Amino acid sequence: MDFFRHTFATNTMVRSHRPGAPDTPERTLTVLSTWLGHANPARTYWYLQATPDLAAIAAARLDPARQEARP
Repeated sequence: MDFFRHTFATNTMVRSHRPGAPDTPERTLTVLSTWLGHANPARTYWYLQATPDLAAIAAARLDPARQEARP
């Protein structure tokens, strides 16, 4: 069952980083935390998986020259 929670959390965060997403990633994390029943968004990080899409997003945030790598 945890597989579904991890997949849902990861895919939700990846979608929040796409251009035209309805909310910011920060807002999405807060809402995602509530959906998963966590009292604190810091607990939600546990459910994020290191996927190629999420790794590319993290790399782009660390290196602004890679902004075009966003999915």
